[in-house]
Amino acid sequence: MRILTRALTVLFLLTGGLYPLYAEEAQGLQKIGHIIVIYQENWPFDGLYGKFPGAEGFESSDFHCEQVDRENNALITLFQPIQGEDKKTGQPLLDARFPKDMPVKPFDLLRYIKVNEKTGDLVHRFYQEQEQIDGGRMDKFVAVSDNGGLVLSYYDASQLPEGRLAADYTLCDHYFQGAFGGSLLNHIFFITADTLTWNNAPDEVKARLDDQGHMAKDGFVDPQGHLINNCQTANMPHNPATPKELLFPASDLPTIGDRLSDKKVSWAWYAEDFNEAVAAYKQGKGDDDFEYHHQPFIYFKKYASADSYDKEHLKDEEDFLHDLQDRKLPSVSWIKAAAPNDEHPGYSDIAKGQQYVADLVQAVQQSPYWKDTVILITYDDYGGRFDHVTPPQRDWLGPGVRLPLIVVSPFAKKNFIDKTVYDSTSILKLITERWSLQPLNERVEKATMLNCFDFTKDSN
Repeated sequence: MRILTRALTVLFLLTGGLYPLYAEEAQGLQKIGHIIVIYQENWPFDGLYGKFPGAEGFESSDFHCEQVDRENNALITLFQPIQGEDKKTGQPLLDARFPKDMPVKPFDLLRYIKVNEKTGDLVHRFYQEQEQIDGGRMDKFVAVSDNGGLVLSYYDASQLPEGRLAADYTLCDHYFQGAFGGSLLNHIFFITADTLTWNNAPDEVKARLDDQGHMAKDGFVDPQGHLINNCQTANMPHNPATPKELLFPASDLPTIGDRLSDKKVSWAWYAEDFNEAVAAYKQGKGDDDFEYHHQPFIYFKKYASADSYDKEHLKDEEDFLHDLQDRKLPSVSWIKAAAPNDEHPGYSDIAKGQQYVADLVQAVQQSPYWKDTVILITYDDYGGRFDHVTPPQRDWLGPGVRLPLIVVSPFAKKNFIDKTVYDSTSILKLITERWSLQPLNERVEKATMLNCFDFTKDSN
């Protein structure tokens, strides 16, 4: 028996750890060999899946979309999407693609903008989101926006590539962004369940609050120096045009990457066009398609500096496809698209981004890794659009607005809508529990575990 055990162990190592040893004896979470997180941009749940059959959407009994103004809570009844501001007068320019005086209720963008065209962008920042949520009333999205006319717009993604995956596998309809605000804070929170602090941050980058605690001046750190909005890191890569005094200093806060490495569990963050961005940085140039603040690990001392980065854990998205083919896929992977493919309104169209995700999923499904893999498809934040479901309360950082989460796996429940309340710490919880890691903090310890798996069936 010992000889057989050694022989099986050697076979396991020679195949690159592709198949869990004694897979038939693995139980529950231990059947998961690989977790892949595809992290897209800026859509709330109602913005894509408000029409999804059976989900908590527009047809739900408690759906409401009444919006009030900022000053006296008077009901808003009409709006008009804008394209921007007149550079001379500062007045809003109406978007001619939309009719005037639209009623304040959800409207299908497809009536005016095709899925392969770009919509406008919307403000989605730390203090503004909390004001839009308005204590759970969800009624100031229009008033606290730089394009209130787009706030209640949606695409019916049910028949788009990711929507078809949601129909075949599991769609979580009560998953919320971990922190209030936009991309950077939510990316940092996604790997730390916390935010970063800039001690002695210059006053010009600090937000200021009035006596009632309302924002009087915005900034990318709060009055105590906590990171709350987008900025760039002092590490490689960043846009060289950014003034040095505005670069966020590198942090040594523990990340989920640290916890994985502590247990010798392989992992990597794969970013599309990462190699091009690094090459441009070395030449003193920026990369217009690369969103630097979508790369959380480069904000940490352990993974990047001003002139180098951790090549084992920070990779280009092309490396993901090579690692998939060459049987070198790490146990935990994150995949981040570049701007044209990340679905971010304003500079990416929904059709291209959804197809990008579907192609990645198909590549995994056609690989030997599929049999023990869990793919999680989600978004960093709500992008400023409306959602009607009140977020749960945790602490001063969040959670924020509800987002889509699609679970694609041989272990995922099929044709299933999971109505459990989650936020992005639930993904950290899954990784932590699967590999018996030390929880990053109390937020992860108390997080709700993803509960949409069926491990009783054969994964083949």
